[in-house]
Amino acid sequence: MKFTDLYQEMVNGAGVIRALTANISQEEAQVKPTPDSWSILEVICHLYDEEREDFREHLDFILHRQNEEWSSIDPHDWVTSRKYNEQNFVEMQAKFFEERGRSLDWLIDLSTADWDATYVSEHGAVPAGEMFAAWVAHDNLHIRQLVELKRFHIEKITHPYLLEYAGDW
Repeated sequence: MKFTDLYQEMVNGAGVIRALTANISQEEAQVKPTPDSWSILEVICHLYDEEREDFREHLDFILHRQNEEWSSIDPHDWVTSRKYNEQNFVEMQAKFFEERGRSLDWLIDLSTADWDATYVSEHGAVPAGEMFAAWVAHDNLHIRQLVELKRFHIEKITHPYLLEYAGDW
């Protein structure tokens, strides 16, 4: 595993998320293409909670605190229980980017960590390196989701004009 490459992906991911969510109004951030899909606001709230309560927390646990209890999470429930789509978009953006800054500051000190340190439970084994790699991949998953939501937004604001000339989506 190349720590510096993954770390840079975390930095780059934040920049891409910032660009994809720039100049979006509260109303636009709350739009859901379908009732079962997420809005841009819900994605940002999810990223904020995952930053604090999942990836950084669990990576720290694997590396430094395996004598404690693994904290359980329920990210899918949080979307409704924490009323993500009712939050203030600008505030949630600021909170996410602040947390990402904390994560990056914390991660930089882990360049020589034991990435093979592994937490083993009845659900399986999770090496620290795998948790870090999953964190980066999680960013990419939601970057893809944000790109799709931006495309949906562009389709709405350019109506009645079609986007087919741009190529297959």
